[in-house]
Amino acid sequence: MNIIRRVAFWTMAAILLAAAAGFSRGSAAERPNILIMITDDQRYDALSVVQEEQGERARFPWFKTPNMDRLAAEGVRFRNAFVVNSLCAPSRAVMLTGRYNHLNGIASNFRPFPLENMTYASLLQQAGYVTGYFGKWHMDSQRERPGFDFFASFIGQGVYFDCPLLVQGEETKTQGWVDDVTTDYALKFIREHTNRKEPWLVVLGFKSPHGPFTPPERAKDRFADCLAKRTPNFDVRPPYLSGTPSKQAGGAASESSEVPVNLDYFRCISGVDDCVGRILAELEEAGAAENTLIIFQSDNGFYLGEHGLGDKRSAYDESLRIPLLARYPKSIVKGLVRDEMVLNLDLAPTILDFAGLPVPKEMQGQSWRPLAEGKRVPWRQSWLYEYFAEKQRNSRVPDIVAVRTTSAKLITYPGHDDWTELFDLKADPYETRNLYHDPAAANLRRELEAELARLKTEVGYRVPEYVDRPDWWGGSPPDPNAPPEVCLDYQFDSLGQGNTIVDRSGRGNDGVSRGLVIRKMEDGQPVGYFDGHAAIEVPNSASLNPANLSWTAEITFRAEKPDGILLA
Repeated sequence: MNIIRRVAFWTMAAILLAAAAGFSRGSAAERPNILIMITDDQRYDALSVVQEEQGERARFPWFKTPNMDRLAAEGVRFRNAFVVNSLCAPSRAVMLTGRYNHLNGIASNFRPFPLENMTYASLLQQAGYVTGYFGKWHMDSQRERPGFDFFASFIGQGVYFDCPLLVQGEETKTQGWVDDVTTDYALKFIREHTNRKEPWLVVLGFKSPHGPFTPPERAKDRFADCLAKRTPNFDVRPPYLSGTPSKQAGGAASESSEVPVNLDYFRCISGVDDCVGRILAELEEAGAAENTLIIFQSDNGFYLGEHGLGDKRSAYDESLRIPLLARYPKSIVKGLVRDEMVLNLDLAPTILDFAGLPVPKEMQGQSWRPLAEGKRVPWRQSWLYEYFAEKQRNSRVPDIVAVRTTSAKLITYPGHDDWTELFDLKADPYETRNLYHDPAAANLRRELEAELARLKTEVGYRVPEYVDRPDWWGGSPPDPNAPPEVCLDYQFDSLGQGNTIVDRSGRGNDGVSRGLVIRKMEDGQPVGYFDGHAAIEVPNSASLNPANLSWTAEITFRAEKPDGILLA
């Protein structure tokens, strides 16, 4: 009898263990492969499907992304996807952890990602997924890729052509456009692991379209001579740069006028679109398309002249808003468009949800899987944005804490109450009219101030100890409208002892001539003559450090032939 009971007990235990193992691991056929593609600085409207949808309001109607559009047509497109910190490494840390930057150990581009952090990759790895990371990781110059079994990834920002990669930790030379090369590695990984027992996770981080905006040869002439539509907020500068309170700003620019735009930015995205097409074709050929969840998104938005800006970081929508597409034929509704506000904070919970894994309580995002499957579920009506001023060269963006709702936004700049901005996004989608001091908007101001206070408590907002502050921290960002300060002035009227060229600015930045000859013009004016080999060595000095403040080189010259360059 005891033997029978013992056998029955162990049989039941084995059944329970098998059931538990089935929930946590399952088979590759039951759980989806997962492919995450992340572009760098791609704004939400840098998709031709969005340009076509916007019609007369489209800034770039000539732009085409057929393969990204295909993802949208075969899956879900989120119209209102945002990031909770608009900066490369911090946004990627949010995606990995599902936690705000004041909690996940990354608040700037200058720290390695904490190896002990719990991420969707480490949890999938523990659940039996084989994981691979390809392309941009960032996180300062970190060499580890925690949570990934295999990686072929560059350090920091990398370079666009012939970029060295860390392949399983070993530096490896490559040839070609970096996003093509990392796509090749990702495709090889997919081929090798499709139809095996374990499902796979692939994360492909494109360098494009981050500066210096260098497209592949095949794309370098695309969209030639195209112009962008000017928006009403072109001349509405942020308060920390304008020198006047933002409440005085108003949008008077004409929407019908056109302006030049960085076409190489779009050519880089177009090159990535080619890579997306190759990946879709490979999934079909490998028979993996039906059982692969694809998520395509950017790490942050990007300004292309709006608010007089050309970067990200600050809290206007061009910086916060990103493209977000997803396809999974088994459950995501084909051609679906959702307007709920989803965040990069939601990526980790969503991936775990699709993989059948529990979402840890520490994660602060929500799984948008129900939205992608066409369901009606309660969803957020507001969210908190944070940015911490960091030691990025030439950046003047101060600390920011903001709240965005479906219809309004409050932007605060801690320590600078006079800079606070309040926008009615329904009436003013370009964020040109600051209502913070408008008595007619007093109720809206109170509502958003209360909501911001609530959200700060809910997410545990704080200024983390791992912020890397700029040199100007403790005061105001440098005023770009101040009269220029001359830091170096070479006159070329004579050479001093030891071929020294005296700096007339009073800053002591004397240079040393290497092959420079002093000649006289027809009118007797002395000039420095550069024959193609001559140069001036300028010493390192604090006054010439562009990390402290951007500077401009002004050169008066006359060329003998129209075939040279000036290199400073």
